[in-house]
Amino acid sequence: MKKVLILANSDIGLYKFRKELVERLLNEYKVFISLPNGSFVKSFIEMGCSFIETEFERRGMNPANELKLLYKYKKIITAVKPDVILSYTIKPNIYGGMIARIKKIPYIVNITGLGSAVENSSRLQKMIIIFYQVALKNAKIVFFQNRENQLFFEKNKIAKGKYKLLPGSGVNLEYNQAVSYPDSDIIKFVFVARIMKEKGIDQYLEMAEAIQKKYSNTEFHICGFCEQDYESKLKEYSEKGVIKYHGMVHDMRVIYGEVHCIVHPTYYPEGLSNVLLEASATARPIITTDRPGCREVVENGINGFLVKEKNSRDLIEKVEQFLSLSWKRKEEMGLAGRKKVEKEFDRNIVIEKYLEVIRKL
Repeated sequence: MKKVLILANSDIGLYKFRKELVERLLNEYKVFISLPNGSFVKSFIEMGCSFIETEFERRGMNPANELKLLYKYKKIITAVKPDVILSYTIKPNIYGGMIARIKKIPYIVNITGLGSAVENSSRLQKMIIIFYQVALKNAKIVFFQNRENQLFFEKNKIAKGKYKLLPGSGVNLEYNQAVSYPDSDIIKFVFVARIMKEKGIDQYLEMAEAIQKKYSNTEFHICGFCEQDYESKLKEYSEKGVIKYHGMVHDMRVIYGEVHCIVHPTYYPEGLSNVLLEASATARPIITTDRPGCREVVENGINGFLVKEKNSRDLIEKVEQFLSLSWKRKEEMGLAGRKKVEKEFDRNIVIEKYLEVIRKL
């Protein structure tokens, strides 16, 4: 049986957004996954995957640790001898791509977002661009989740002529089903993301405090683990009654079903926001940033509102605009979002594009 090796940086992301692809691959191939150990690894093993524990720092750039990861990928790829390699996120894409190129193994790369280090001009950005140019030179396909990321690669002459655009990771429309719109006097909002500055948590907190002072019939929720030092700030806002913090929630469907609107004021270099896809699939309106990775999901005024980056005032105004809508109009916005993802962002579209490329190899 032919072998597929998947390189990723997180079991959570691979399970939540690519589980269905892995299931389809297991019907035809022996699948190996290389990533740090985590709570979803057991599920992959039960599905039939072979797990190779690969610890590394997602954000660190210590040269010794980076060389260690490169050498680890060399050992893994030499031992597994895969027929094709699939990689996700910056480090697996670059280091896995380098070894795959040396070993002359076909590899398919997914750019899940540029990341802050690549989007922002700096010496580090220049270095990563060079690494990408080397690593992806012989890639069979480079998948992008938004057009702006693709244009960045074109401008920097990385793997030219091998591009395909995907509708993000897509969304599982059976798992994330449309839910009846809540009929309650309290209008509930939720922020869903890793708790970090670039995800717009400061703007959300500022907005929540301002809105709650003016509108007593509002409630603001936050779901996600703290990737940066925000624990004390969240505790402070919780004690003041401004927010309700739920921590990491593994199944967001219950939360989506209870809220009236998802607020995602990110300015992080997203590929395409899975939060927005899941919220739309659940038939909930969304308020998010007018930037790549978010604007693709929103038709302004139809299924949600777009706001300016890092602009708390604009966010407050859009939330007030949403509050002024009738219950029926809010419901219609949510249903328009569901219709949009059914048409454009079905996860099966992503799976079929992957399988088409792999079978040709």
